[in-house]
Formats: sequence, structure tokens, C-alpha cells
Amino acid sequence: MGHLDHAAFGWLTPLLSYVMACIGAALGLRCTVRALAASGRSRRNWLFTAASAIGTGIWTMHFVAMLGFRVSGTDIRYDVPLTILSLLVAMVVVCAGVFAVGYSRDRNRALLLGGLTTGLGVASMHYLGMAAVRLHGHVRYDPVLVGLSVLIAVVAATAALWAGLNIKSPLAVTVASLVMGAAVSSMHYTGMFAVGVQVNPADDALPGATAMQFIFPLAVGLGSYLFITSAFVALSPTADEREASASAQRPVESAAH
Repeated sequence: MGHLDHAAFGWLTPLLSYVMACIGAALGLRCTVRALAASGRSRRNWLFTAASAIGTGIWTMHFVAMLGFRVSGTDIRYDVPLTILSLLVAMVVVCAGVFAVGYSRDRNRALLLGGLTTGLGVASMHYLGMAAVRLHGHVRYDPVLVGLSVLIAVVAATAALWAGLNIKSPLAVTVASLVMGAAVSSMHYTGMFAVGVQVNPADDALPGATAMQFIFPLAVGLGSYLFITSAFVALSPTADEREASASAQRPVESAAH
């Protein structure tokens, strides 16, 4: 049995992965608030931005945490197509959940269905990402901890969608994002603690890319996307600000006539 180290760089990768999860959650919630105050194409665009932010945050959290994953007695490589597929799954399922809540008339039903769908999708993303791991040995899972990680994912996703519907103020969004980041990180590490590896030492080269060759550059790119999008959202006027600006212009226009 190989010894598993989930934090080979100490607290760096767990802390950084938590920060990425919080940023994705905060950005997604702010975009959802903007979407619910808009209509038509504007609502759709804000919902797409919310889904991409949350999905990117979750995926980046997972693979930043995986940078610290080591197994004694074997190297680790990642199957590139499966890793990309895990990113696409995260994006698609989060998008489905966000749009279900953003457009449904029965918000409670949409919340439950969207939370279940998104939670199962997040769990699928995690285990697809684990299926992309290549090492000299066999990976096994503790079914109880796997089930617990899926449950945490569903609860966290439902809470995220509920927060998007009910939380408006920036302070409340910040608190909700910190809680959601903790929930998503807990789901990841619960899933990782479910892993056991039977190492079979071998000299043949493993297929796939190392974490630094592929995962690290992709995580940096997606992290940059989150920061750039955060700046865009912060600088975009809210619906209240646009309304206030329009109201301020009306007396000027009336006086001119």
C-alpha cells in the first residue's frame, strides 16, 4: 500500500485551492444577483458568466489541490483528454443548475432539481479528474467516504443556488462564499481520503502529462480568468446604479426641451 500525501507542499495547496473556490463562488453569486435583476439577453449573459465562474472555481480548486497529491513508490501522470472532460462536465452541470434557477417560475422545485443535478455533476467532475490519474498501481475507494463526498457536493450546490436567489448584499455574498468554499474543499478532501493505492513498482514510463506540465499552466490560466472576470463584474454598474443614472438624466433632458 502506497503512502498518500494530500499536501506535499504543506498548507500552500489546500489554502490556495480554498481561495480559488471562494473566488469562484463569490463571482458566481454576484453574477447571479445581477442576472435576477436583468432580463432578456442580459440575464442570459450574466447567468453564463455565473456558471463559468462557479465551474472554473470548482475545477481549479480540485486541481490546485491535486498539485499537492503524492503517492510513495510511484510517479503520477494525468490523462489530458479526461482532465479536459472533467472541466467541461463542471461547466455544463453548473450551467444547467444556474439556468434552472434563473429561469424557472417554481423556484423551490428548480432549487432542489438544480442542486441535485449540479451536486452530482461536481462529484462527477471530481471522480473524472481522479480517473485521469495514471500511476504504477491500482486505485481503490472507500464507498462510505465516496457517498459522503457526493452528499456534501449536493448540499453545497443546493446552498450555492439558494444563496444566489436570496443573498443580495456584498457582505452577505462574501460570507456565503467563504462557507461555500469550505464546503467545496471539504467535498474534495473527503473524496481524496476515500482513496487507497496499491502500488506495483515498475520501470516503464507512465502515459500522460505531469501536474507541472499540464495541470499547473491550465490552473493558472483559469485562475487568471477568474480574476479578470472579477474586475469586470466589480466595474460593471448594477441595475440600481443604472436606474439611478437614468433618473438623474431625465430632469436634464426635460429642462433641455
